[in-house]
Amino acid sequence: MDSGNKIYQITDRHIIGFAEELQQREYSSGTIDNYIRSVKAYASWTGGKLSKKHIMAWKKHLAAQYAPATVNAMLAGLNCFLDAQGWNDCRVRLLRLQRRGFLRPEQELKREEYQSLVQAARSLGRERLALVMETMCATGIRVSEVACITVEAVKRGKSEIALKGKIRTILLPNKLCRRLLRYARKLHISTGSVFRTRTGHALSRTQIWAEMKHLCRSAGVAEGKVFPHNLRHLFARVFYQAYKDVVKLADILGHSSVNTTRIYLLTTGAEHIRQLEHLDLLC
Repeated sequence: MDSGNKIYQITDRHIIGFAEELQQREYSSGTIDNYIRSVKAYASWTGGKLSKKHIMAWKKHLAAQYAPATVNAMLAGLNCFLDAQGWNDCRVRLLRLQRRGFLRPEQELKREEYQSLVQAARSLGRERLALVMETMCATGIRVSEVACITVEAVKRGKSEIALKGKIRTILLPNKLCRRLLRYARKLHISTGSVFRTRTGHALSRTQIWAEMKHLCRSAGVAEGKVFPHNLRHLFARVFYQAYKDVVKLADILGHSSVNTTRIYLLTTGAEHIRQLEHLDLLC
């Protein structure tokens, strides 16, 4: 049988082993969750059968239902799984995407909308959520890194985060530190993660995402704009507008390449039009 037509069978043992390998490689919890979700989605669609032919059919199925970026994210997770199993003969190419020069307006979370979300959280008595959003937006941290904001880190004014073999130092603004320490004292939190559940566990990315979504109606902000990663994008845009230093911004965000950082700096189509009109090149 030709290697490209070879059929494998995905089992629960394969998926469990894959998750363990990703943890050993020190992938972020969010990436691990996404990759496992992609593998399970594929296995559910094919009944666990895996071959290049099956994956090509799944790719076509995904492309008919989802945005190209979503399709590529799912294929990337499956390709990583194939690498881990040594089934590289089944790998498929991602969809080719043309780099966009600007964001769609419905994607961009504006500063005023962020402020509305924070105010809505406080008006509803959700101080923890308000502070979580302020912490992410004021520092540019990932939602998976919120658990690293500990009482000890706040007292030092910085948090050191280890990810994929790299140590990144997150500096915390003084005003934010004062708010976080006041919040911790109020809840009698003297050590460990500042943001925690009633049972004492650190807040998960899923909890933060869900709580933010519940604010949309009260804040008057479109649901499609409200998710944790958009706070990181807002931080990046505001920082760059203030200092025009993409290299330093890449360091702050923990990007190994400024090309990744460029994605965070896209403006909306309306802003792009204003920039073109400002050139005044019409006779």
